[in-house]
Amino acid sequence: MPLDLTQGRDLAVALLPELILTAWAMLVLLIAAWRHRAPNAQRQVGWLSLVGVILAIAACGWLWSRGARAAGLPTGMALDSFRWAAGIVVLLGTALSIVMAIGYLDREQITIPEYHVMVLFAAIGALFLVGGSDLIVLFLGLELMSIAVYVLAGINRRSIFSAEAALKYFLLGAFASAFLLYGIALLYGVTGSTRLALVAATVPYLQGGSRLLIMAGIAFLIIGFAFKVAAVPFHQWAPDVYDGAPTPATAFMAATVKAAAFAAFARVLLQGLGQLHHDWSGVLWWLAVLTMVAGNLLALAQRSLKRMLAYSSVAHAGYLLTALVSGSLAGAAALLFYLLFYTLVTVAAFGVLMAKGRPGGGERDVTVDDLAGLAQSEPVLGFVMAVAMLTLLGFPGTAGFIGKWYILTSAAGAGHAPLAAVLVLTSVLSAGYYLPVVMAIYMKPRLHERVHDDVQLAGVARGLLAALALALVLFGVWPNRVLRAARDGSQAFRAHSAATIQPVSDER
Repeated sequence: MPLDLTQGRDLAVALLPELILTAWAMLVLLIAAWRHRAPNAQRQVGWLSLVGVILAIAACGWLWSRGARAAGLPTGMALDSFRWAAGIVVLLGTALSIVMAIGYLDREQITIPEYHVMVLFAAIGALFLVGGSDLIVLFLGLELMSIAVYVLAGINRRSIFSAEAALKYFLLGAFASAFLLYGIALLYGVTGSTRLALVAATVPYLQGGSRLLIMAGIAFLIIGFAFKVAAVPFHQWAPDVYDGAPTPATAFMAATVKAAAFAAFARVLLQGLGQLHHDWSGVLWWLAVLTMVAGNLLALAQRSLKRMLAYSSVAHAGYLLTALVSGSLAGAAALLFYLLFYTLVTVAAFGVLMAKGRPGGGERDVTVDDLAGLAQSEPVLGFVMAVAMLTLLGFPGTAGFIGKWYILTSAAGAGHAPLAAVLVLTSVLSAGYYLPVVMAIYMKPRLHERVHDDVQLAGVARGLLAALALALVLFGVWPNRVLRAARDGSQAFRAHSAATIQPVSDER
């Protein structure tokens, strides 16, 4: 389905998911403002927000199934399968986070319906982030998403930890945005364009001083994205922010925000800077190694379950960077598959953590030992958490095993066997903090008979967590359909013929 983006009707069709979600967010904002003090306002706004996200998912699926593509010159928004696949992953994480937040916010007395409005605005920014084929569009999407997430991190105004999380996230997020914007400015100064397709067409002709400038621009872009995805050594904000923010907001950050940032990172590197792969792949190689090693070692030292999951998220950023190092279509497909299952497993793990939290106290003090005997009192939640831990570990029979195997094959196939070996060794190391959780759930006795009586989880959320656990197992034993979809999404980066562009003079 070719779309001429110079025509208003075709442009509206191309932006259908974003337009639906934007219109819905404005409607929900009005309702939230009108019914701000109503007893059930938070719940009503939450369920209404979920409907808008589902409509946006349907729009992405429809455009993907129709093979929507742009006719004519490159535009600010991509119309390709990678955009639709990454958009569905982002929206799926948003929908799951909303469902899990509704009951949690009531329990913690965070009766602020605007929470869900901020989630919708963050999702809109994430959609522009994964779909932007212009560096300016990408940056605007990133800032819209980031500002909304800053608010989500500090939305529990009664918690000093939530306020601390918001402040740290804002300060370091602004710092990262400055690096990213400076990198964009350098790329524009050298190539004369912010469109990724035109940047890619100009790169082969750069020489001398222009080449040095574009290397500096790439370095700043990598630093900016490394902050956003919490790669070592730019990860310092993540544990404190994840720990202090309300747990549904943490799940949203760890799943949706990370997925959107990695999708945008992949598009910039593979679509705009793919011809400079040999220049940036070495930097990503070391970033991936440092992130995998440091993330896993730091997670081993944690007793708090929430901080352990935070450092685990850092380690998984290293696995995802490994997929990008290859610079290949196989790496892009592995990235998409990994982002999908990581979104599901993150919401599942944090969902069980939400259920174990104490009203008014949050989940900062929940330790691995607090899950002892959970399978006896809450067999469904015990099963969900066990599946989540085994999936994050990469245990055979789960989606995590398929995801890591796919990344391993893409890295080894591109000649990065040592990096693949580091991934295997650090995955083995992660057993030191994932398996004790499973052992506590199934092999340790309860501290006393009523230790898990304080578990609070609504029936809808409980059923959703069970469905997520089953999906993670299903994708582990029958992944073919999802793998085909991931490979289809990666085809967006297949090399196309480009018009010849005159060399850029160093004297310009």
